[in-house]
Amino acid sequence: MSYIIQTKNLNKSFHDPVEFQALKNINIGIRQGEFVSIVGSSGSGKSTLLYVLSTLDTDYNGHIFFDGDDLSLKSKNQLSEIRNEKIGFVFQFHYLLPEFTVLENVCLPALKLAKYSEEEIKEQAYKKLDLLGLRDQALKKANKLSGGQQQRVAIARALINQPKIIFGDEPTGNLDSTNSQNVFDIFKELKEQFNQSIVVVTHDMHFADKTDRIITLKDGFVESQ
Repeated sequence: MSYIIQTKNLNKSFHDPVEFQALKNINIGIRQGEFVSIVGSSGSGKSTLLYVLSTLDTDYNGHIFFDGDDLSLKSKNQLSEIRNEKIGFVFQFHYLLPEFTVLENVCLPALKLAKYSEEEIKEQAYKKLDLLGLRDQALKKANKLSGGQQQRVAIARALINQPKIIFGDEPTGNLDSTNSQNVFDIFKELKEQFNQSIVVVTHDMHFADKTDRIITLKDGFVESQ
């Protein structure tokens, strides 16, 4: 099975206020359709790794190969295109626009990409909301939903452009155990039904233990994978 994303000798340092190497010689690969969790104690580098892998942070040394491309050779505009078209994000905080409806929030990344007409985008958005059991909430303002529902809307939004990979940064960090399980079940279904690649940073070992594979970081190194 081929890798959808792979790193070779990836290093990342911060320079302010002092020099600090956050990632040290990272060599990992995520296969198409794999559901992987990244764990480690606070300060181990797991969120830094996620942000570098997902092109949100481009200040690194080494190589990241994504969907056949070496990201280190891409311009900022090219990376922005890749991020919009091929990567979905789910964060600890859903970052929905409260004054927009659920449907409008889900449509936003596709409208920005401008690959399809508004009608086609709405049709796709309804399909994603169907998948997540939220069609009946589509015309409600986002701030009228529960925390668990809002996180499901965020997952629908992450899926709207049919991404090659979804990155989650503590996506269950704000949820109770029932809603955390719901989010896990959704990710598992996406992997099994659609061969979706998913990488999640989490401190919740109960969540991590159920994923296909755990990558453990310690002091910026890959301790196990």
